Amino acid sequence: MENLQIIYRKQVVTWLAICGFLVFCMIIVGGATRLTHSGLSIVEWEPIVGTIPPITDTDWNQVFDEYKGSPEYELVNFGMSLEEFKVIFWWEYFHRLLGRMIGLVFFVPFLYFLMRRRLNADLTIRLIGIFALGGLQGAMGWYMVASGLVDDPNVSQYRLTAHLGIAFLIFGAITWTALSVLYPSKTNLSPPVKSMHNFSISLNALIFLMVLSGGFVAGLRAGLIYNTFPLMGDNFIPPNLFALTPWWSNFFENMITVQFDHRIIAYILAVLIPIFWFRLRRRDVSTRTKTLSSLLLVLALAQITLGVFTLMLHVPTVLGVAHQAVGSLLFITSLAVTQSMTSRRGMI
Repeated sequence: MENLQIIYRKQVVTWLAICGFLVFCMIIVGGATRLTHSGLSIVEWEPIVGTIPPITDTDWNQVFDEYKGSPEYELVNFGMSLEEFKVIFWWEYFHRLLGRMIGLVFFVPFLYFLMRRRLNADLTIRLIGIFALGGLQGAMGWYMVASGLVDDPNVSQYRLTAHLGIAFLIFGAITWTALSVLYPSKTNLSPPVKSMHNFSISLNALIFLMVLSGGFVAGLRAGLIYNTFPLMGDNFIPPNLFALTPWWSNFFENMITVQFDHRIIAYILAVLIPIFWFRLRRRDVSTRTKTLSSLLLVLALAQITLGVFTLMLHVPTVLGVAHQAVGSLLFITSLAVTQSMTSRRGMI
């Protein structure tokens, strides 16, 4: 019976790993879709019918004519050829198709495991919550696109950031759930380890905050100004940080302030993560925890380096996508470090 339970755990972990990988791919494709300015190429939300792409010339002309009625075509891409339109269409199409695929890959095995009684109550509730987040993500994606189909051919930075944040929450929730099945939790942490566990949770929150600030940078295209490092122009603290009123709106609507905030969070992480890594060496934690913390340190260095070069080179698509991808890996690695400090030896 015990061997059978191990097999069931392996099946669940493998399924969640596949779902997590697909979400990671979704984050990458989503970044490419944004950076290639493809997100507004499909002007309707058709969850079922929209699965089938244009096939005939008539289909393509119809979709292109619909796009021609959008503000983006009239104000940005006026005169675009059908062949040029197809490039941006395919990015958005595959972004949406991947979202539908993730829903199926998650939901169908979930029903199977549920009907075969291979999920306990706690795990079932977690998985239902993840599925609900996926549904919310789909709705938020269209809500975001709709904001760019009215007058201004730019999506709302608030909606874009919410869309990005939910994607990271889903990725993080799948990762944490898979690790919890693989490495069940234990109780009674020693005071030194408990202190480092709390430190790790703070890093989780700060990295997620950096992700959200990156969403505002992307939404406002704030990476296209002050393309110098470490100074912003001639100053560390640039002028006009609080040019807008009310003052708090600068944190969400002022390109200068948004970029400055993103830099400051990166600086803080550049200090805290090495300190965390160094202090963890002196604690009685598992080899897995120490290995994951070393990976966290490497990813943090890679992410900051990518961020600097992405900024200085005026946000080329390849570097922008890589920056978002490594950011997602940094986030789930920080969660894995936290989870590893409260888990027993692997049960599989």
